[in-house]
Amino acid sequence: MDNTILFAFLLTLFAGLSTGIGSLMAFISKEFNHKFLAGSLGFSAGVMIYVSFVEIFPEAKKSLVTLYGYKTGYLYTTIAFFAGIALIAAIDKFVPSYENPHEPKNFEEGLSKEHRLIRMGLFSALAIAIHNFPEGLATFISGLQDPSLGINIAVAIAIHNIPEGLAVSAPIYYATKSKRKAFGLSFLSGLSEPLGALIGFLIFRDHLDQASIGFVFSGVAGIMIYISLDELLPTAEEFGEHHIALWGLMSGMVVMAVSLLLFS
Repeated sequence: MDNTILFAFLLTLFAGLSTGIGSLMAFISKEFNHKFLAGSLGFSAGVMIYVSFVEIFPEAKKSLVTLYGYKTGYLYTTIAFFAGIALIAAIDKFVPSYENPHEPKNFEEGLSKEHRLIRMGLFSALAIAIHNFPEGLATFISGLQDPSLGINIAVAIAIHNIPEGLAVSAPIYYATKSKRKAFGLSFLSGLSEPLGALIGFLIFRDHLDQASIGFVFSGVAGIMIYISLDELLPTAEEFGEHHIALWGLMSGMVVMAVSLLLFS
């Protein structure tokens, strides 16, 4: 069991610290391939949507139906799924978005260009840290229950964490010219992912029974669907063409389907 816990935590650490890759992109490369990024984000969304509906939700339903009977168990699974969506939607509403901080224009106009960039980077780091917290829990619980599923989810989340790291480091770097500050802040924002795993472990270590696994898995499926539809696909379309994002989405689903077939 200890090795399983360590493995699940390392998966989450890998996913979270991938923000550092995006951070490095801000000052190592003067330009990056927008189409490749769009395809990668679409791919990540495809993996997360497919695995949520084909693997995670049915697994949650199976656990809860076994305990509570078909109708009640299915009802609980559905409620937990939408509770996960509601949770991440609430976080999205009350935390300023790193793509579009909700601030009055006249306030920003009173700041210098450098201050606006630094402020943008700090808001990005805060928003990403809070958004990444439930992702860390999702990766950890998945890795704990099914290592192959945990790996697939960790890779998908790592891919979409790369542009998040870039969103933090780019404004900080161009405002301060400090690679150390830009990379450090981006790196720290990614640590919320393993922090989510650690807190999840402390909460569920003595209560990881069939019921809690069912409820958590269903909620995780909801969280991943929301992230895919609200963040990954819109960002993919923003960076690239519609069909690039779509083909990335389909490719992610195919790869996930093949992976589940091979390792099931």
